[in-house]
Amino acid sequence: MRFVRYKTDKESTIKQGIISDRLVREVSGDIFDGWEFTGDSFPEDTVKLAAPLAPNQIIGIGANFVAKKEDLPEKGPDMPVFFFKPNSSVIGPGADIKLPASIEEAKFESELAVVIGKEASGIKEEEVFDYVFGYTIGNDVTAPKFFHEDGHWTLGKSFDTFTPLGPVIETEFDVLAARIEAVHNGEKKQDSPTSLMIVSIQRMIAYLSNVMTLKPGDVILTGSPVGAEFLKENDEIACIIEGIGTLKNKVSKVKQTSVV
Repeated sequence: MRFVRYKTDKESTIKQGIISDRLVREVSGDIFDGWEFTGDSFPEDTVKLAAPLAPNQIIGIGANFVAKKEDLPEKGPDMPVFFFKPNSSVIGPGADIKLPASIEEAKFESELAVVIGKEASGIKEEEVFDYVFGYTIGNDVTAPKFFHEDGHWTLGKSFDTFTPLGPVIETEFDVLAARIEAVHNGEKKQDSPTSLMIVSIQRMIAYLSNVMTLKPGDVILTGSPVGAEFLKENDEIACIIEGIGTLKNKVSKVKQTSVV
């Protein structure tokens, strides 16, 4: 199933739905635990998609891809590098990535995003997919200018609009055969299979579950392929995963409102 959140022309409220046969069929309830169709439906091309969920929390992993299979290490890191991104950074398809006045450019990072579907604590790698609800696309927009000299990444990844998600949550998806792509201003810049991940999806989620209890609605950004470049004002970035869709956003500049 392909879960979405959307607005119609007549209402400003964000609704939930499932896309099927070019129709968005509205659903009510908790998509992770008991939902039902309302009976309302809309042609897909008449609604405006939002981010497909309001995440419980967003966790990313750093430097998780190699360029080619021969570069994969025999053993991954004992302690993967994880970081959090704030929910206030989330936007949906078609929304602008807004660069504050103090930032001339920010890096795009096309990523497969895993959506947790049920509480996971202390699970094993072979159990991970039992706890996954589905998959979407994320763009881990990053401003390295705001990386701390001691290696802290939080500020550089936390600006409003720096986590586009979408267009759908796909629940029936072969993640092990997936490819992550990015097209920047019409030119392909990233294109790698998940087999080039240093830390597998199974290991990263099992590892995290042994540090913290993962909850339904948690989003795990699984790393970005080699080839990420910088975005500037008026650019367009399309993050693509066949079987999920295309997450497309433009870049605009906003007046600085903070002191940074």
